[in-house]
Amino acid sequence: MSLSRLNISGFRNITEAKLALSDGLNLIYGENGSGKTSILEAIFFLGMGRSFRSHLSQRVINTEQDNLTLFAEKQDDVLPCKIGLRRFRNGDIDVKINGDNIKRLSTLAETLPIQVITPESFSLLFEGPKSRRQFIDWGAFHCDSTFHQAWANTRRILKQRNQLLRNQSSYSNILFWDKELVRYAEQVTDIRNQYVDSLNALLKGIIGEFLPQVDIKVSFTRGWDSKTEYLQLLENQYPRDLASGYTSSGPHKADLRLRVGNLPVQDALSRGQLKLLVCALRIAQGMLLKQQLNKHSIYLVDDLPSELDAKHRQLLLKQLTATGAQIFVTAIDPSAIVDSLSSPPNRTFHVEQGKITVIE
Repeated sequence: MSLSRLNISGFRNITEAKLALSDGLNLIYGENGSGKTSILEAIFFLGMGRSFRSHLSQRVINTEQDNLTLFAEKQDDVLPCKIGLRRFRNGDIDVKINGDNIKRLSTLAETLPIQVITPESFSLLFEGPKSRRQFIDWGAFHCDSTFHQAWANTRRILKQRNQLLRNQSSYSNILFWDKELVRYAEQVTDIRNQYVDSLNALLKGIIGEFLPQVDIKVSFTRGWDSKTEYLQLLENQYPRDLASGYTSSGPHKADLRLRVGNLPVQDALSRGQLKLLVCALRIAQGMLLKQQLNKHSIYLVDDLPSELDAKHRQLLLKQLTATGAQIFVTAIDPSAIVDSLSSPPNRTFHVEQGKITVIE
């Protein structure tokens, strides 16, 4: 699966662009602020309905326009697929796939699986559990069709339970919701746990290639004491939850733990090693999707050369190209990528002040 064509209109500093893409490695280079990252962001926006750089989608609309428009043609083993998205300043969004209106953005994510590696990807390791839960849930969503609804039900019930706690409701009034919460929480947790187990089988080999001298342990924690039944725990913690107005334990607290010995990886590894670890996680996730569903991810790698020496740039690009997936890589200096490849990029683009030129 790959994008053969990408049209961008009114997206950040890109007023208008029509790109013919390669299904292999697409190199995008230019100075800082030229707009090269915006191309990756546009592809991500087309697959997720949002940006990976800002929570405010209005900010990505060109200042001189009222909306942004993105269009792509996707090629796969069956039939070509046309995806279109238009986002307005008032927050409205129109999405079409093969001419049909799409109401749920999750349909976009299902149609266009995307792995993004940016300088901000370190949040996966440095910030709280939310980023790591989202990482797990990306895979759970794609690999198990029941996950999306089960997790939506879990969040809906948690919201209801928290409102009852804030209203100082008695536990007898909360018990009904707790039983429902347990049912969906266990379903969500089982899917997450199975996914992490499957991911680990691939991840060990990739980490071994990237960081052969480091023994990294990756494990899943479900969000509550593994020795206590969840329903019993909810009852036991009711007084504390009542005081805080918030459910303190559950699948909304799940996490992915990455450790070297007894230390969290962020305390044990250098910045370059941490970047390689994030890349290993993303590559393994894409490989597992291919293995389980025979579906390729699209890899978006922003500023690949940063914090990596020539040896590790070469190693990372080798692992990425070995996936057989479509790859988009940005760099300030194209030689930092070209010199790390055994053959030239399949397609090269130069970006300057929002203008994109194909380099033959």
